[in-house]
Amino acid sequence: MNLKRKSAAFITLLVSLLLVISGCGTKSADTAAPAGDAAKEKIKVAFVYVGPVGDAGWSFAHDQGRKYLEEKIPEVESTIMESVPEGADSERVITQLAEKGNKIIFTTSFGYMDPTINVAKNYPDVTFMHNSGYKTADNVGTYFGRMYQARYLTGIVAGKTTKSNLIGYVAAMPIPEVIRGIDAFTLGVRSVNPDAKVKVVWTNTWYDPAMEKDAAKSLLTAGADVIAQHQDTPGPMQAAEEAGKYGIGYNMDMSKMAPKAVLTSAVWNWGPYYEKVVKSVMDKTWKSDQYWGPMSDGIVDIAPYGPMVSDETKQLVADAKAKIVSNKWDVFTGPIKDQTGAVKVPEGQVMSDQDMLSLDWFVEGVDGTIPK
Repeated sequence: MNLKRKSAAFITLLVSLLLVISGCGTKSADTAAPAGDAAKEKIKVAFVYVGPVGDAGWSFAHDQGRKYLEEKIPEVESTIMESVPEGADSERVITQLAEKGNKIIFTTSFGYMDPTINVAKNYPDVTFMHNSGYKTADNVGTYFGRMYQARYLTGIVAGKTTKSNLIGYVAAMPIPEVIRGIDAFTLGVRSVNPDAKVKVVWTNTWYDPAMEKDAAKSLLTAGADVIAQHQDTPGPMQAAEEAGKYGIGYNMDMSKMAPKAVLTSAVWNWGPYYEKVVKSVMDKTWKSDQYWGPMSDGIVDIAPYGPMVSDETKQLVADAKAKIVSNKWDVFTGPIKDQTGAVKVPEGQVMSDQDMLSLDWFVEGVDGTIPK
């Protein structure tokens, strides 16, 4: 009888232990990590740059945007590929990045357009964003900013600063983006100084510090006392400083590289846009489009002024910027004439985006030709 009682007690104890264990299992499920934590998994994002991030220009500005992105979205795990030549090499690099599990790939140079489109066909689950291009697909979008608006404002600064009425412009490639910038800058110059001219020298480079600096020197020798640029290096600004003249930087605030010369710079602010795109991919609201952001979005602006810029000039720029940011007026509003004096945009009319994106002529006041 004692044996039976002991057996019954043992069975009762065993059942109780099983119930406790079962209860613990239920409690563990109730307190498990919420499903939302899955959203905190890393998302791999890649950037392809045409120059080194230390170029103090275009690639540097994009990389500042990447760093901003990582600060704002800790789940982002980013990869960069620097100094990637446009063409076949870039297609190989973009393919490698897709193969390595990157879910978003930003390709940041015009010459990456066709390679981006080609690779995207083979990776429909990857989102590709191409900078400055015009071709899209279901998983490819394009993005750029209306830098011509900032160029116009820096033109006002140059026009008020020049004493020789000759302003030099070191230009990269004869594509609509660069031509548009030269024209907008010139319109800004002549809005405050109708006698000034903008002399253009082409380098056919994006990143060649020595060549770009030499191009600026040739303009200074020709009598220019202010140098502007559409280049990825501060070489032209350094040439201006060495000659005791002034300059207008590009991509980022170039005053650190030539503090005695740089009046201001036309600058990019990519970070907020990168954050917006990545968030839209993460929450599955991303759709292919062609973004061309205005100054009112904050994607383009001008850098702080050098101490040599007068209060009068600052006020003129502030007034023009207010008109631009209001979206009630834009730079390419007529009347606008070309180099021959022919009216290209009648008074009261505004050039269409399509015409601006394919711009292939210089406005009145530009001294130079566009290579075919």
